[in-house]
Amino acid sequence: MSSQPTPSPARDVSLTDFQAKIKAMYYEKDVQRGIDGTFMWLMEEVGELASALREGTPDELSGEFADVLAWLATIANVAGIDLGEAIQKKYGTGCPGCNRMVCTCPIDEKP
Repeated sequence: MSSQPTPSPARDVSLTDFQAKIKAMYYEKDVQRGIDGTFMWLMEEVGELASALREGTPDELSGEFADVLAWLATIANVAGIDLGEAIQKKYGTGCPGCNRMVCTCPIDEKP
């Protein structure tokens, strides 16, 4: 018998499934708002995340991370981008800067 707990299916959501869920819930509104309006909501959520990182509780941080991810998925939906595919293409074989699975790029450079 394994001593490690089995992950809860409700907690383990793939990025592709999450993006599809966001699309099902909000796509019609998001398309009406357009990319510019949706981007502004994303930026507002990033600002709220920044505030929570400075002085928020763990619950507030959790909510703000979820909000940023949801708005990122929203704008990707409006722009017609599959986030799972985009991430695999850019990061699937390692760091895009040094091409290694454990990044060895200098710390002051963006990989």
